[in-house]
Amino acid sequence: MDNRQALLRLGERLGGAVLGQAGLVEGILLGLLADGHLLVEGLPGLAKTRAIKCLAGFVEASFSRIQFTPDLLPSDVTGAEQYFGELGEGGLEFRQGPLFANLVLADEINRAPAKVQSALLEAMEERQVTVAGVRHPLPQLFLVMATQNPIEHEGTYALPEAQLDRFLLHLKVDYPDEGAELAMMRLLREELAAGRSPGREEAELLPQAVLLAARREIAQLHVSPSIERYILDLVRATREPGRYDAELARQIEVGVSPRGTLALERVARSQAWLRGGDFVSPDDVRAVVLPVLRHRLLLGYEAQAAGIRADDILLRLLQLVAVA
Repeated sequence: MDNRQALLRLGERLGGAVLGQAGLVEGILLGLLADGHLLVEGLPGLAKTRAIKCLAGFVEASFSRIQFTPDLLPSDVTGAEQYFGELGEGGLEFRQGPLFANLVLADEINRAPAKVQSALLEAMEERQVTVAGVRHPLPQLFLVMATQNPIEHEGTYALPEAQLDRFLLHLKVDYPDEGAELAMMRLLREELAAGRSPGREEAELLPQAVLLAARREIAQLHVSPSIERYILDLVRATREPGRYDAELARQIEVGVSPRGTLALERVARSQAWLRGGDFVSPDDVRAVVLPVLRHRLLLGYEAQAAGIRADDILLRLLQLVAVA
């Protein structure tokens, strides 16, 4: 089995454990392959936590969960120096926090204060933690999946736009269809009858070496100058929307950053590799525009008052921006 088949098999197994959430499963695979972090937004009970826990059960990886609360401290996330030994004869040693895992679930990230959010997001960006002037590198395979509830605002701290930009993908999870929900009941009943934890099965784990090799293959995938131009035009259209539509110019306050340009190209390459292509097509770019760019676009007051979403604007730009 080659690397692509192994990753497709991982997606099938994850889809079989997290029913009715194909978009979430695909987003997790793209995050793994593109080496980026995920912000998952959805109502309670839609399998956000189950998805990352099942992934940890299918991949050769360590897993940790951080339940974000208003009284959480940065050291609760990153770890801290602690004194060990007898009084006067011991010394300080760094004890790692839950961030030092391959797969980290940051549950309800918007419930933690800004200092804790910043500590997490700095680790996501720099892939290291600095405590008392000493740098501690995080694992090579390191993925954070942060969740937030879109309907609860009391006691929450909204993520600033500059911090949202550090997430590779913003995935939105909705209710499953009727058939999938029925299948969920039956699956849970089977798991309980078999006496195993939900989403767990006795099967071979996907080695980290396979995932890292897949990333190297994706890095070598061909991206033509016309596709590079198309990606640039899409991003720059969010900064200069008046060139395409005067109404869009009134709706967009701040466009996508250069980090968004790099993310769109990276995820499009991963999308192309997953479908078995040896080059990136315009369809690969279009397929990932919404999850890559929706959280990087700041809407103006007029758009917010009219109930216009970032997705609406991005879909309109996809209609207006032509392939070079």
